Amino acid sequence: MNVLNRFFALFLIGFFLSLNSFSQTYPELFSTEEPLEIQMKFSSKQVKAETNDSTFIDTFLMYKNTEGGWDSLDIDLRARGNFRRDNCSYPPIRIKIKKKKSKETPFEGHKSLKLVMPCNDSKNAPSYIAKEYLAYKMYEKVTPYFFPTRLVKISFVDEDDKKGEVSELIGFLIEDDDLVAEKFGGEIFDEKKLGPTFLMDSATVRHDLFQYMIGNTDWSSMFYHNQKIMKLSDTEFIPLAYDFDMTGLVSPPYAQVSNLVDIEKITDRLYRGFCRDEGIMQAVRQEFLAKEPELMALVDNQLFMEERDVKLAKSYLKEFFSTMSNDKQFESQIIMKCRR
Repeated sequence: MNVLNRFFALFLIGFFLSLNSFSQTYPELFSTEEPLEIQMKFSSKQVKAETNDSTFIDTFLMYKNTEGGWDSLDIDLRARGNFRRDNCSYPPIRIKIKKKKSKETPFEGHKSLKLVMPCNDSKNAPSYIAKEYLAYKMYEKVTPYFFPTRLVKISFVDEDDKKGEVSELIGFLIEDDDLVAEKFGGEIFDEKKLGPTFLMDSATVRHDLFQYMIGNTDWSSMFYHNQKIMKLSDTEFIPLAYDFDMTGLVSPPYAQVSNLVDIEKITDRLYRGFCRDEGIMQAVRQEFLAKEPELMALVDNQLFMEERDVKLAKSYLKEFFSTMSNDKQFESQIIMKCRR
């Protein structure tokens, strides 16, 4: 081998070794509780006005890599939801990622994600996001069927801001519906012909009691509002709940009570589940009572919640467990209130 060829061979070896040294291994996106740091820049007005279920805008996000530096990822995004889209500065976001772009990034394997952003950049915004995130983490404790989530710290520049100031926000990512169903060997059931009583009894009662626990009436198993239906087989259909902001637990300033339910305040509870075999309802009741210490511990350990909100959340949950532990109250507030 002459000197030139030897030099070229050594150059190639060094080049590929250098490439390998820059490759990074990331844990699965939802396998850690550590908040992911990201940077984003887009026009909130444009996203709200010009995107829909089929129309996205091209942009990118930056994410902190394992070396502490920043890498970029091309993404498409659109606004989702209705109420927050119309009433908040920052809408909830749907992110699309091309498979080849996500390789060797924290987002590998994820083609679609939801990003929950705060309503605005007010002083209390992080605490409201933390309480909504807490609801998702509590749901993980009461059912095996849930949407995995991960907190994110967002350095956000809104292109509508002429000063170009950076807002430091707290949000969280939610795993895509189809990926969740795939993990269980199922699929998302999109047809609108399945009555609520066809859903699996025990899974549905856990869902319904959880919604009562957090004071949520902004859902419907008749019209699949704020829930997806996962089909495991021709006889097994499971509710997957999401969007927990309009609840007594979170109680954000923009929360409104629907005129379709008979309550006055967002913190009022109303059981909206359909009636099931009382033996199943009593069994699931005992499951919740057994999980009280674990659920309360989640409140104590939640990041970004102000001390005042921790106390309010624990007090609100204690009211629920007081009802659950009292036979007469459980009878009057749950058994007698279920929909027939």
